[in-house]
Amino acid sequence: MKILRSTKCSLQYATAAKRAVLSHVLTEYATVVNHFIIRFWADGCPAKAALLKPIVDSPQTWLSFRLRKVAAREAIDMVIAARKRWAEKAVVPVHRGTRVCANANIARLTNAAPDSAFDAWLVLTCLGEHIRLDLPVQFHRQYHKLAARGKRLESYIITAHDVQFSFEIETGPKREPQRCIGVDTGINALATLSTGEKLGTDIKAAIERIKRCQHGSQGQRRASRALRQRMDEVARDVVAQADLIVVERLTGITHGTKVKRRLTKNMRRTLGRWCVRHWLRRLQQRTEWNCVSFRSVVARHTSQMCRLCGHVERGNRRGLEFRCLRCGHTDDADVNASLNILARFTTGAYGPGCKVIKQHNGPGSECERDGV
Repeated sequence: MKILRSTKCSLQYATAAKRAVLSHVLTEYATVVNHFIIRFWADGCPAKAALLKPIVDSPQTWLSFRLRKVAAREAIDMVIAARKRWAEKAVVPVHRGTRVCANANIARLTNAAPDSAFDAWLVLTCLGEHIRLDLPVQFHRQYHKLAARGKRLESYIITAHDVQFSFEIETGPKREPQRCIGVDTGINALATLSTGEKLGTDIKAAIERIKRCQHGSQGQRRASRALRQRMDEVARDVVAQADLIVVERLTGITHGTKVKRRLTKNMRRTLGRWCVRHWLRRLQQRTEWNCVSFRSVVARHTSQMCRLCGHVERGNRRGLEFRCLRCGHTDDADVNASLNILARFTTGAYGPGCKVIKQHNGPGSECERDGV
């Protein structure tokens, strides 16, 4: 099996003049991408193969034809992603001018001189107005690790401070799913396993540390890095115990939380700093790297459903304790949820979890069982 991995390398050796030119390109690139986003949002996204001269030449800009075409492709991806994620609630996405995408037609990587302080030159051509940029790139250990194991792709994401490289890596076939684990994601314990083990019980303290810091300060950035590092460690420990991992699909957790005071301001801040998307992404990346299968199921009622009798009621869960109001079964609430998550995948479309979902969602609803 082939997977994609990326890493960022610093542009710390770029001069002030080079940074100014790069900033100029980033600003103009964002303007062009936003032009295409507005057009495609109203008229529909064309196929990327249909991006011919009449479409690509529509914005008034000094960018080259090649870079305008790259901007149009990115606009299509942003529009499709926004509509897919939010459906009818989707709003027009906006490119902030923080990055520019480049392929082999625009950028190439060449080795620097042996006595240079950096490792390579990223040469950008065909930007427009006869602009050419030679950006010095400093490699690091992670880059060399990926380069030794996989093939570097001729595509780059360039920001004002770094360059992102992508690698295609062959990891081999997936393991036979002999050890299957359901994982419940939470704030008190980042990962509660269906085996009963709880990992990342210090996550809540790390989130509180971020909230205490002044917004945008160095201390807040350090605390955020520490939280993400801890999530990476927990992901490594979870993957080491399984051949197949099942998680609940968590999307739109913070969407609409301000409406009618659904949550307090403190709770909204906690959810905002939870970084659940980073956690699930890192967990999935760990599984791919270690040939472990990764699956997701719908999250509805996993914490309110009794794993023994299938009864669903909000009163079943009281804080960290689960007590079924029908059969009297008691358990740790998070452990019960993780067992429901695993059962929802292993039992398939006719399992008790899916029957509960059909009951609450109406006729025609069906349990989702797919890879992420």
